[in-house]
Amino acid sequence: MIVCPSCKEEIEDNSHYCDQCGQELVYCSSCGRVGIGRRCTHCGGLMVSVDEMQQRNESRRQISDRGVSSLTDDEKLLSHRAPDVVQMPVQKGIPTLTLYNPSLDIRIMGVNGAIIGRKQGPYQQVFEGNMYVSGVHAQLIYTPNSGWCIIDKHSSNGTKLNQRDLLPDVPMSMKAGDIVTLANINLQVSLT
Repeated sequence: MIVCPSCKEEIEDNSHYCDQCGQELVYCSSCGRVGIGRRCTHCGGLMVSVDEMQQRNESRRQISDRGVSSLTDDEKLLSHRAPDVVQMPVQKGIPTLTLYNPSLDIRIMGVNGAIIGRKQGPYQQVFEGNMYVSGVHAQLIYTPNSGWCIIDKHSSNGTKLNQRDLLPDVPMSMKAGDIVTLANINLQVSLT
């Protein structure tokens, strides 16, 4: 299941349109995540429709079937590029973490060890325009004993969990329904 970036409802994987709100869905040509806009908020890849993604994959299949020696220069470049869809590895036993704020249209999926910041980490594009979020603000980690945790990384404007200030470099365990505050942005925790 995926979450529609417009109405935030769960829908079937690889859908062309949201069956709840009718929004056409686009997917990142690099990491395969669903989103809105021209660029992926996770990795910066180009967002394309399902049809475009299938056409690209079919072109690559035809190129690989012909063999590299008979290719044009443009086809050789295309055959060496990364595939359009890369499935994120599913880590067994680790629940999926989502931090979201529907009113700000922010929805980020937790990546173990990921930095949250304006200048670093996979969520950089989400926070790059917010001067209150530090370049390296916080970090997400998963441990079997504590579950998903957030760590403040000496941020200028602080990190809070349920309105309690976090001490720098001290992991704090999160549970579903908690509110994480990064400077002036509140994000609700969802675990599935």
